[in-house]
Amino acid sequence: MNTRPSDHILIVDDDREIRELLSTYLVKNGLRVVAVPTGRHMRAALEESGPFDLIILDLMLPGEDGLTLCRDLRTSKYKAIPILMLTARSEEADRILGLEMGADDYLAKPFSARELLARIRAVMRRTRMLPPNMGSIESAQKLAFGEWQLDTIARHLVDQSGTQVALSGAEYRLLRIFLDHPQKVLSRDQLLNLTQGREAELFERSIDLLVSRLRQRLRDDAREPRYIKTVRSEGYVFASGVEAVD
Repeated sequence: MNTRPSDHILIVDDDREIRELLSTYLVKNGLRVVAVPTGRHMRAALEESGPFDLIILDLMLPGEDGLTLCRDLRTSKYKAIPILMLTARSEEADRILGLEMGADDYLAKPFSARELLARIRAVMRRTRMLPPNMGSIESAQKLAFGEWQLDTIARHLVDQSGTQVALSGAEYRLLRIFLDHPQKVLSRDQLLNLTQGREAELFERSIDLLVSRLRQRLRDDAREPRYIKTVRSEGYVFASGVEAVD
């Protein structure tokens, strides 16, 4: 898939050399680029130079770090913009934390500009994977369905008794896709492309296993599921209605 010439990228990195290198390379490959050094400059660019199709966000920034900015973006009017996080840290916990905060992918430094471009294309391909006319439900802090509520800020489930049920990053993203598109049949390929980020091991390479884990969290009987139903030869459908909760 070729990246469209109109794609607009915002780079947030305090290293001027990296900003200049990436900007030059991405522009040569048909992208429009704005590069800034801090979270303050990022917010100004979002207001003055947008809209953007993707944000490249460095984890280690002066002042507000990348994790804080990522979390804030996911609760702002810019929540739909894909985020690719750059990190000099190699620890798995740091990478997963970025994904849990809402990043769509990560890339560890040092990296090649060519690899970054490939990641940009992959993230935007996943973002645009949904068929036409399948708009997301209006964002809300809580989404109610059946006997459950999903807290979209804390990213956990709450049952009718107030008991919290933790979700992994993979489980949360899959559930959120179902809640955004209830009563729509989604194929396994669509679900995999929409949920699968760099941490592929978390998905055990099977959307069916991930659906099974999510059903367990929802206490959904796999033989007669109330929420996630299997559509033979097609995929899965979320059968319950969904409401935004103020």
